[in-house]
Amino acid sequence: MPAFLEFQETDGSFGAFLWNFVGGKPKQFRRRTLRDLPARSRESDAMSAALTERDFRFVGPTICYAFMQAVGMVNDHLVNCFRHREVQRLSG
Repeated sequence: MPAFLEFQETDGSFGAFLWNFVGGKPKQFRRRTLRDLPARSRESDAMSAALTERDFRFVGPTICYAFMQAVGMVNDHLVNCFRHREVQRLSG
């Protein structure tokens, strides 16, 4: 059985599981330069390990961090980017 379907059957909400890695709300950062952007984090390391334990594939810490950025779990917009404040406000 695919890992996702097995997860849903045994553990329930996959979304809730993933959001637990950031405490249920987006992490807000104040990055000033592109050099300040990490490729991974403590949270993405933990997410990667948990997913790997559950037989997911291609879920390394860098992939997990990119996912977290893409879905809004972390606000990595630079502080001088107009989106930084908008995203910060949305996560209220």
